[in-house]
Amino acid sequence: QITTVSGNEFLLQSDIDFLILDWFHAIKNAIDRLSKERSCTSRNLEFKLRRSSSIELLNSLDIESKEPKPEHRKSLIFRLNYSASDTNDRNRVKSRLKKFISRRPSLKTLQDKGLIKDQIFGSHLHVVCEHEKSTVPQFVRLCIKAVERRGLDVDGIYRVSGNLATIQKLRFVVNQEEKLNLDDSQWEDIHVVTGALKMFFRELPEPLFPYCFFEQFVEAIKIQDNATRIKSIRSLVKKLPRPNYDTMKILFEHLKKIAAKESVNLMSTQSLGIVFGPTLLRPEKETGNMAVHMLYQNQIVELMLSEYSKIFGSEED
Repeated sequence: QITTVSGNEFLLQSDIDFLILDWFHAIKNAIDRLSKERSCTSRNLEFKLRRSSSIELLNSLDIESKEPKPEHRKSLIFRLNYSASDTNDRNRVKSRLKKFISRRPSLKTLQDKGLIKDQIFGSHLHVVCEHEKSTVPQFVRLCIKAVERRGLDVDGIYRVSGNLATIQKLRFVVNQEEKLNLDDSQWEDIHVVTGALKMFFRELPEPLFPYCFFEQFVEAIKIQDNATRIKSIRSLVKKLPRPNYDTMKILFEHLKKIAAKESVNLMSTQSLGIVFGPTLLRPEKETGNMAVHMLYQNQIVELMLSEYSKIFGSEED
């Protein structure tokens, strides 16, 4: 997911590891090249592209109004013969706008008054759970029920991407409304539901596998002895915060049902590992070991699906 300086967001998706790496290096090279080519003449453009606050934009009006314009444009845009009263009126309007903007209530105030609802997408998992008084977000439960009701036999379930515009629409509905009916005809494409569920996990500020556990899971998956590896993964899973553990358990139980229908939907544990590995766990700061990390991420998810009963079962199991 890429966010530009102008605030536009782009989501690039692929199940092919080397293709993702090519994208990553191409984007990184482009950013590096732009930073080298930046010059003083581009600063004005950079300022305009930057996501400025409203007050900054108002302040910039003075600068822009003083910039000389080509002679042939003056007659087309403005007649630069403003009287002193015109200037005073403009200054007065700007002053009032600045006061209005500076007195705007904070986001927390608007949320406390119920004017802005708490967001589901993009919020920390524990915050969503605390708000709903549960340990598994209701949206996750609804998506899983919808997929198990009408998506277990669908070819490429979770691998095939749904329409991004419809997924964004569903995201908006979830963030704005308390009640959600995934059986509504506008969500009839099950790939929209799976796409929204993956987006929910992808947009968590901290992934389902918390950052502080990432290296520990990577070290555990490197263990050669299978029994010891499973025991180590199980021990780490048991240490997770309750919302993370409960949400992980219900999600992996669901994905295990998907894998059980591999002969129909063509989604093996390996395929699901490729899809969900980078979504559910990632390092807090990406290093040059991106390809290696991606391999371990996939393997961790794959192992936890294959050995679900041993990892999430009771001690007696």
